[in-house]
Amino acid sequence: MKKVVFTDKAPKPIGPYSQAVCIDGLLFISGQIPIDPSTGQLITEGFENQVRRVLDNIKAIVEASGGTMEDIVKTTVFLRDISKFQVFNEIYARYFEKDPPARSVVEVRNLPRGVDIEVEAIAKIEKCP
Repeated sequence: MKKVVFTDKAPKPIGPYSQAVCIDGLLFISGQIPIDPSTGQLITEGFENQVRRVLDNIKAIVEASGGTMEDIVKTTVFLRDISKFQVFNEIYARYFEKDPPARSVVEVRNLPRGVDIEVEAIAKIEKCP
């Protein structure tokens, strides 16, 4: 049975979608952009801060579902500027120190609200909340 996941520790969806959906122990986390969940404001200062905010949002959602970052099995990363790939990689590696998930990185022309980064994830968790 499909279960919609919501936590106030991640941004509220800005459109008709769920933060995440869980079914049969698979957690599908919607693309996260650098929105601070406590203010609802975009993080626009510093690409590094944007990356951390996005990954913290993903972490909050997976933890609200009873999982950890180690449970993430796949991420898809959308960057507006692929030249920032190395900076992204350095920060990303701190969130996935052991057995990182499979990953795709794609350069795109634009993203919602004109942000520089969006990341979606899939996790395998014990059971849906």
